[in-house]
Amino acid sequence: MVPQKVAARYAKSLIDLAQEQDKLETLLEDVKSFHALTKNRDFYNLIKSPVVSASKKHQIIEMLMKGKVDEMMLAFVNILIRKGREAALPEITTEFIRQYREIKQISTVKLTSATELSGAVIEDIKRKLAQSGVTEQRIEMTMHVDPKLIGGFILEFNGQIYDGSVAQKLSQVRKKFSGRNLYVSLVSN
Repeated sequence: MVPQKVAARYAKSLIDLAQEQDKLETLLEDVKSFHALTKNRDFYNLIKSPVVSASKKHQIIEMLMKGKVDEMMLAFVNILIRKGREAALPEITTEFIRQYREIKQISTVKLTSATELSGAVIEDIKRKLAQSGVTEQRIEMTMHVDPKLIGGFILEFNGQIYDGSVAQKLSQVRKKFSGRNLYVSLVSN
C-alpha cells in the first residue's frame, strides 16, 4: 500500500509543474486517461509488480502512451519508473484529480435515484446544493440508478449522506412500529 503522503507529494509536484507551464487542463485529461488505464487489472498488476523490470515497464508505457499524452505526463511516469515509484501511480492519479478539484473548487456529488432523472431535475439539485453552501459552486455529479430505493434519491458528498429515498422512509416507519407500542399493550390488558 502506498502511503497517502507519498501520493499527495508526487501529485502536488505534477500539479505545480502543470500550472507553471499552463498545462493543467491538458494534464488533467492525461491523468484521467492514465487513471482509467490503471483500472485494467492486467495493467494494474504490471505497474505494481516488483518482478517486472523497470526497463520492461518503461517500454510498455512508451508503447501505450507515446503520442497520445502530453510529453510532461510521459516524462513524469518515466521519472517514477526510474525512481522505483511506479507502483504509486494509481494512488498518485487519484490524488492528482482530488487536488485539481480542490484547486478549482469543484465538489463531487454521488446521486443515486430509483429511476433515471431528467437533466432539468439534476440541474435543479445541483443549483440547490450550490445555493445551500454545503458544496462548492461547481459540482461534478455522478448518477446511479437503484430501483431498490422505490422512489426519491440519496446524495453523497463531503463524507456525508442525505437519504431521501422512499425505502429509507419505510425503514424508519418499520422501526417505529417494531418497538413496544404502548397503545397496543393498553388495549390488550
